[in-house]
Amino acid sequence: MGYLDNASVTVDAVLTKLGRERLAAGQLNITKFGLGDDEIDYGMYDTSHNLGTAYYGQAIEGLPILEAFTNDTQTLKHRLVTLPKNTQILPVVSVVQTAVTLTTPGQSTTIIPDTANVTGANASGYSFTLSNSDIATMVGNENANQSSAEGGRGPTGYQIATTVSAQSVTLTAYSLVQTTTATLTITGIDTGGSVTIPITVNQDPSLIQG
Repeated sequence: MGYLDNASVTVDAVLTKLGRERLAAGQLNITKFGLGDDEIDYGMYDTSHNLGTAYYGQAIEGLPILEAFTNDTQTLKHRLVTLPKNTQILPVVSVVQTAVTLTTPGQSTTIIPDTANVTGANASGYSFTLSNSDIATMVGNENANQSSAEGGRGPTGYQIATTVSAQSVTLTAYSLVQTTTATLTITGIDTGGSVTIPITVNQDPSLIQG
């Protein structure tokens, strides 16, 4: 990982292992993209700059920008969203669980998010992204477009993310040879508000040698 030279306009993209395989097979089809401002410190906007308004944002424009990298738990933590005009309070997404641990294969838990500060927020539901589809199934409940949706398990060992859109999701643990922790990122489809919690699936007790 490094910094980009922001003296020129640059589009920097890095493919994951799965993305490279799909590109090689002619099956890479990018349909969506997200924008964020994680590197920006708005406190550096200087309205007292002695050279005038054209220089208020000079320090911000000179900030270093990170190269693209594939760790989705570290990129785009602060996504840019569009909210209704005159919105004065940002939506806040929360869940009861601050962390989830599943101790045995087949054990399930249901995650039900809530959005504060915006009346009737996220009527279209939420986007749930599990960063490692090797650890658990993820089934969406009360999906806005269908009754349910399941986040499939990727090729074992790739630790690829899986995403479903729904009002809530149920996670069910797989049998794992070692305890593994991933993240579940929940983003409001209508508001962009989000929250991330750790999901841990313990080693299958039947695989522990006595």
